Amino acid sequence: MASLEELAPGLAASRLNHLQRLMRTWAPLADISFADLLLYVPIDCAPTGSESGGPPAQSPGGYAIAGQIRPTTARSMHRSNLLGSVYTTEQRPLVDVAFREARITDGGRIGHAEQPRIRTLAVPVKCYGEVVAVMAREFDPDTQRNPGELEMSYFKIFRRLAAMIAEGEYPFPVDDIETEESPRVGDGLMLLDASARVQTISPNAASALHRIGLHGVVEGRRLVEIGLEQRAIRSAFASRLPQTEEIQHGDLGTVVLRCLPLVGRGELTGALVLMRDISELRRRDRLLMSKDATIAEIHHRVKNNLQTVSSLLRLQGRRVTAAEARDAIEESVRRIRAIAIVHEILSRHASSDVPFVEIVRSLVRMVEEGLTGPDCPVEFKVRGDAGELADDVATPLAVVLNECLQNVVDHAYPEPPGGQVRIELDNDGDQVQVRVIDDGVGLPEAFGTADADGLGMAIVRSLVGADLRGSITMSQGQGRPPRPGTVVEVSIPLLGAAPAHR
Repeated sequence: MASLEELAPGLAASRLNHLQRLMRTWAPLADISFADLLLYVPIDCAPTGSESGGPPAQSPGGYAIAGQIRPTTARSMHRSNLLGSVYTTEQRPLVDVAFREARITDGGRIGHAEQPRIRTLAVPVKCYGEVVAVMAREFDPDTQRNPGELEMSYFKIFRRLAAMIAEGEYPFPVDDIETEESPRVGDGLMLLDASARVQTISPNAASALHRIGLHGVVEGRRLVEIGLEQRAIRSAFASRLPQTEEIQHGDLGTVVLRCLPLVGRGELTGALVLMRDISELRRRDRLLMSKDATIAEIHHRVKNNLQTVSSLLRLQGRRVTAAEARDAIEESVRRIRAIAIVHEILSRHASSDVPFVEIVRSLVRMVEEGLTGPDCPVEFKVRGDAGELADDVATPLAVVLNECLQNVVDHAYPEPPGGQVRIELDNDGDQVQVRVIDDGVGLPEAFGTADADGLGMAIVRSLVGADLRGSITMSQGQGRPPRPGTVVEVSIPLLGAAPAHR
């Protein structure tokens, strides 16, 4: 599908930006016109004038559709995607007249061969005094019911916006991009006059005001007179730029206002206000925030409880005289602290996923503080990123990594001067890999992870195999004897986990 730049290669960047802003903000125009909107750009001789503007040198050879939007307030007449379609000037005579004569052209029914009953209103899109495209409102009058008073009011608003497009006043020179919470025409609409008094209000807008406790006659009054803040309206009138504001009306509810100033012949003539009641959305947001806060508090308390258990074990270890018992207690303390680190980091995040690299750095600090020193100077370096892991993966993997680091300090460097250990992390979306690479004395001959009978290796085998359904390998490094080093690699399959950002 061709882009706007490809369909109109001769347009200057300022003109392209103008058309792109129009297509980003023309959803309300389609809704209030109850029709499809198409953006036609000239081809074969697209204008390339200077910033000061000027009429095109000659009539285009045809027009290509560079933009299309369907209304949410009526049935679309174009079921297929027309982007990139090319037409001759004879096939689109009203578009050609609007472009060449720089005036809004309403030709009633025209005889498109593919849709003979189509009705078109062609609006020249002017930028810096130059017509650069044509926006066409197209619909089939036979498929629409007779318009009522409200529909006629909507169409009058559309004509005012269309006049702004033809005068180069719309789209506005700043981006007013819609979000998921931005109000649409169907949510509620009000038309204000030049003094900011309400001329027209839709039933949905009136209902939204009633839901937040604002009753009474609205027409002919300013919103502030009925008790609704209107800072966005004042700002829009003062700056002649669109303004959006979220207003919380006490404990009754929340509305979001989007105010679009209306300008005619250089004078401010009023404003179009779209309004949406988002009270229920904000109530759900508060519930989710409360839930997230509760979960974070639970993780925080679990971490505190684990630290209490760790402190009690240390007190117990100080009273034990047997060296082997003290070592066992210290190992248990480090394992508990590894789990506590996971809960501490989870307490700072809103989701149940945790950046594993933060856990790794905390584990490294714990090992450096507890196991290394002047007699055993070991330097740790962390490389790569394992991404965000679910807590049921991060917790056992943290305990596994703690055992690996502890084994490195205990066995890789039996004599000074210590060495360097690299922890490499990787996540390709299918599995996460953790490698611990040291430059120590290496593995004993005929060593196998399945044959190791130490408690640490038993814990690692159980967690990696049963809990994480992964694999662990230990191999001799690539260094030279007597310090070839050791490579420990843990691979964990992931189900639906997001890969790390690179």
